[in-house]
Amino acid sequence: MSERQRDRLRPREVAYLDGETLAVPHQVASIELIQPRSEGFDYGAFLEHVEDRLAFVPRYRQRVRVVPGRIAYPVWADDDRFDLTYHVRRSALPRPGSMDQLLDLAGRIVSRPLDRSRPLWELYVIEGLAGDRVALVTKTHQALVDGAETVDLVQLLLDDKPEVGPVVPDLWEPPEPQSSARLVAGAVFDAVTSVSGLTGTARSLGGFALGRVTGVAKDFQNAGAGIARALTGRAPERPTPLKGVLSQQRLVVTLQADLADFRRIRDTHGGTVNDVILAAVTGGLRAWLMTRQQSLAGVRQVPALVPVSVIDEELDPTQLGSAVAPHFVVLPVAEPSPVVRLHQVSYSFEQHKANARTVSAQRLAGISGFAPATFHMVGSRVAAESEHDYLLSVCNVPGPQEPRYAAGSRLVASYPIHPLADGHTLAIGVTSYDGQVFFAITADRDLVPDASLVGQCISEALDELLDTASGRRFRAPRGLRVVKNTGE
Repeated sequence: MSERQRDRLRPREVAYLDGETLAVPHQVASIELIQPRSEGFDYGAFLEHVEDRLAFVPRYRQRVRVVPGRIAYPVWADDDRFDLTYHVRRSALPRPGSMDQLLDLAGRIVSRPLDRSRPLWELYVIEGLAGDRVALVTKTHQALVDGAETVDLVQLLLDDKPEVGPVVPDLWEPPEPQSSARLVAGAVFDAVTSVSGLTGTARSLGGFALGRVTGVAKDFQNAGAGIARALTGRAPERPTPLKGVLSQQRLVVTLQADLADFRRIRDTHGGTVNDVILAAVTGGLRAWLMTRQQSLAGVRQVPALVPVSVIDEELDPTQLGSAVAPHFVVLPVAEPSPVVRLHQVSYSFEQHKANARTVSAQRLAGISGFAPATFHMVGSRVAAESEHDYLLSVCNVPGPQEPRYAAGSRLVASYPIHPLADGHTLAIGVTSYDGQVFFAITADRDLVPDASLVGQCISEALDELLDTASGRRFRAPRGLRVVKNTGE
């Protein structure tokens, strides 16, 4: 494959760009909380750290260039006006800033689509948090990170030691922009030298039209299903707060818990930590649906998509893109017993393990750097590409249990913010790191204004499971904090 062909967007990447709307931006975000050293946070040094790491992944300095006439897929081209200070933005909360204020700001950040005329990522450095902590809010387009040639920005920035190595002078300079004639010539060359190029050209010619035809066909299919139900007397599908027409605004809710509590539940009842996480989510959904007076006779199960790792060779950090595949599990929200819910979830994954080779949490957590960031990005792509009918995506990625550092500042919390798929009102990302488990719930602001209640219900469901493991009576969740947006 030529250098030009390698820089041309693949069909799946073009699909992420073509299918994006203001209500459904295709981007994955995260909140990383760092604790600076005693001398305080040095923004200038952090900016140099980011610039140093970008040299390892050229894609972060490239933007999408459309070929004139759309005779071929677009290409990744060096941004001749690349401005690091545009992408790394400094902000602050009124001291002492609270998590409520940070999450309100993060919700607004993730609601806005990225600028297509620039490299498809942003990083917000937010100072002023209580305890002198600093938040790094990242936002990256799903077309940018594939887990193979490009890993997530957070994975690039984090080290396993607090010592900051010498910054190598970056000699990169923006090249002269390619002319339209060169873009066309490159497209023609790729088309005549590769079968994929010819296929890409043919598909590109009708890219937008094909998407519209597919959407119209789907609308007719849904309408036809409604007519069929009317003619046959079958009851229409019950409405669910997990589906709806999305707005352009998002809410972000976070939870934090002790990893030891999940392990205690696992050791008592069997299964895995991932099973316990899903059982807590199931119990939380059950309680939340009941607060909405949702009849559990009609919503007995919630089909969920859970991206999992399915390779058994030595994990190569440069090839994470092929390491994740979708697994579908039915969350038994109508089941009143927390232990039975856990066993039903565990059984589903036992069946999966019997038919697919999975990677243990220990091996995933042992990958160098901070691989959860890249795995979450790849997991979000798996969810977006799934044709399976599901209502909720839950992506849990085990991370390292030793501290990580960004330019000498210790990482103290990591919340993965997954995007909402079209028509889906909730998405949940989970990362375990340094003895803690971090949840981030993404919700549509209009359809799920009570998103903080979802987090509270998951908190209580976890405590209910912990009661069954310790034999104690109900008390406040130990080591678990529920954080919600203000104004809800």
